[in-house]
Amino acid sequence: MKLLLAGLFNETNTFSPIPVGRKAFADKLITRTPTAEPPVPCTMPLHIWRASGEAKGWDVVDSLAAWAQPAGMVGRAIYEEFRDIILEDIAREQPDIVMLSMHGAMVAEGYDDCEGDLMARARAILGPNAIISLEIDPHCHLTPKILEAATLIVCFKEYPHTDVPDRAHDLFALTVDAAEGHTRPVMRDFDCRMVSMYPTQSPVMRSFVDDMMAAEGQGGVLSLSLAHGFPYGDTLVTGTRMLAITDGDAELAARVAEDYGMRMWDNRDALCINWPDIDGALDRAEGATTFPVVLADTADNAGGGAPSDSTFVLQEVLRRGMKDVAMAVYWDPVLVDMCRDAGVGARMRVRLGGKRSQASGDAVDLDVTVRSIREDMVQDFGVVPSPFGTGVWLDASGVHLVVNNSRTQCLHPSLFTDLGLDLTQMKTVVVKSSNHFYAGFAPIAAEVIHMASPGTLTADFASIPYTKRDPDYWPRVENPFA
Repeated sequence: MKLLLAGLFNETNTFSPIPVGRKAFADKLITRTPTAEPPVPCTMPLHIWRASGEAKGWDVVDSLAAWAQPAGMVGRAIYEEFRDIILEDIAREQPDIVMLSMHGAMVAEGYDDCEGDLMARARAILGPNAIISLEIDPHCHLTPKILEAATLIVCFKEYPHTDVPDRAHDLFALTVDAAEGHTRPVMRDFDCRMVSMYPTQSPVMRSFVDDMMAAEGQGGVLSLSLAHGFPYGDTLVTGTRMLAITDGDAELAARVAEDYGMRMWDNRDALCINWPDIDGALDRAEGATTFPVVLADTADNAGGGAPSDSTFVLQEVLRRGMKDVAMAVYWDPVLVDMCRDAGVGARMRVRLGGKRSQASGDAVDLDVTVRSIREDMVQDFGVVPSPFGTGVWLDASGVHLVVNNSRTQCLHPSLFTDLGLDLTQMKTVVVKSSNHFYAGFAPIAAEVIHMASPGTLTADFASIPYTKRDPDYWPRVENPFA
């Protein structure tokens, strides 16, 4: 067997003010030898598949792996260049199996479904008998093109995505069974007609995920995945879909997908996002008696395409005169360079945030002391580190700000502690993240509070100004099944 590995990873927020071109990928990852280099979250599956394939005596070939931080539309030329590199490798190598690590919500100029476009072209090259397997982020657009082109699809089940390696192993096992003729995978999906976010630490989602995993391998069901959908990408199929894979039984796959999909629908009230606004969250933090209280500035999450420079929470913290507050992460390459030049210990008057768009709020002028500077930082994220760039700790009279030069979300307390900031001395910690922070911060938090903050990633899913996705979805419509 010959196995070809490739990855093209980007989550496109079609409402984000930040375009994605070659530099955005170069700042994160562009490589033709992904499994010869240290793994990052999007290439971890490729490393697992190479090791697993070589253990079976297969010929394993690397193709391109490229990753850019979520932002706005991807340039047409850079998408087509990367796509064509992978397709040329497939055409030359003629593998029996292609295994892909992709996000599933990549939108480029002229292509609303980049993953489906790439996979359909790969299928046309390889014909119907080759196996094309895809590991995909649950915040994907599960499109008809993807379903038609793929043999097998496995989504991460956890949000935060702590199970990327586990799902990579699952997909490889499914791929082996299909390649060796032990199974005949059949996929069907069900449209839940919902647009929302589903953190799996909630009791309802925890039970749902556990039940999916328990059902796999039972009664002809090979795999179950919930595609949460990415609310901030405007496509025809944006929203939540349930995917079932069975062994040769299309009717069973459709029935199981619908059963689990309707379970999501029946639990919609329990799954409804009902986060406090900034004032409500800060009131709770100020009234706390145990610390630190961790607040999530969900709308300015770089991991969802936001600029990571909004100041709405900072302005209110300053207005209230709060102290012992740590906040991360503000993306400001110019300010980072100024701090590098000034050095640790420098006292400076700086202007922070409010630069990228109206959704960033107003810039804030602060007198700060540069407490720490660290180059080439990484954050803990599951079993592999996530690159962070240069980090700077600024102390604004008891309000402690982490600034960096590589736009990314706040994932783990190590981001603070590696700069020397002791979170046990903080009363409040504010993180710019929607939910990936949770696995790292929940163990050290007295309480975790998600905020419905203003910004690029609204928590009011009924108000997202879609132009392509039809408005017949919950919570915009009370019952889209009517």
